[in-house]
Amino acid sequence: MLKKSIGALLISTALFSCQPNSKEVVVKEPNGWEIMDTPVKSSLRGLSVVTEDIIWASGSGGVWLKSLDGGQTWTHGIIGSLDSVDFRSIYAFNAEKAIAVAAGQPAVIYKTEDGGETWSKKHQEPEDAFLDGVSFADFNRGYVFGDPVEGRWTILETKDQGESWNLIDSLPLAESGEAGFAASASSLLARGDELWLGSGGTVSNLYYSPNRGGTWEKYKSNLSQGNASQGIFSLTQAGNGEIIAVGGDYSQEDEIKGNAGLFLIPDQKWIQPSTPPAGYRSGIAYFPHFHWVIATGPSGSDFSSDGGKNWTSFSSEGFHAVSRAHAGGAIWASGAGGKIGRLTY
Repeated sequence: MLKKSIGALLISTALFSCQPNSKEVVVKEPNGWEIMDTPVKSSLRGLSVVTEDIIWASGSGGVWLKSLDGGQTWTHGIIGSLDSVDFRSIYAFNAEKAIAVAAGQPAVIYKTEDGGETWSKKHQEPEDAFLDGVSFADFNRGYVFGDPVEGRWTILETKDQGESWNLIDSLPLAESGEAGFAASASSLLARGDELWLGSGGTVSNLYYSPNRGGTWEKYKSNLSQGNASQGIFSLTQAGNGEIIAVGGDYSQEDEIKGNAGLFLIPDQKWIQPSTPPAGYRSGIAYFPHFHWVIATGPSGSDFSSDGGKNWTSFSSEGFHAVSRAHAGGAIWASGAGGKIGRLTY
């Protein structure tokens, strides 16, 4: 009788645990942003997230800052004593090592290997250069791109974690009046051997190289273009055979026309989102955990759960840049006045 009772109890427990009453929480949309207290007031356009706990940022006044505890406390300083320089790009490898890139003059690349305590200059471009963004394809190989010089884009490559930088052999031709944007330092995308570069100005193009910059193809974008304030400002890839671009016109923050597009790689064509983001957007990141695409701009934040075809506003918090952790588990954003936030859901 005892064996029979135990068996019946086990069967009953198993059946009960499989009942629909055991609910699984389904997250359908972000809640918003948790804003962190930071010790700086700089405009932060450089953002690189290593893990949920390790976050680096950089910006105006030569500022760098870093948290090792998920934004609860921050260390900060000035890169290379350059307190008048805007370091709009940063890429962090870990808690100790990071690359920072200045926009404007001097067009310099600095590196720290001791957590920001000291920075050493690794590269400097001539006086007519303007560096717009950085992207790493793997732990060692990365790229920095800048505005065209003498009709060709500036694209620098490192193969040794930023110790040395050299122009790639085949620099793509730019059109007259075409330029890049350093609003979030994220309109260059390096993935494996592939490079994607988005532009704006008199014309907005998407440049593509399948072989680390050996050869290039060019596709005119469907984003706003024709003026110096218009074009592609940020790129991401959602893993479904498309490149998702956001931007628009930074002089018209609430304008939705021409502020986003999807480039279908196999078809080599652009499509417009059915519902665009709610204004000019300077940053974009893909969050694979929920298959969300997050876009940010000065007027607010939007998300898409269908690969950029439809967008929904979820926050009025304005940011310049948005970045996913290298380890994949968190989304952070940075903006004016030293503002940094973590996506909540």
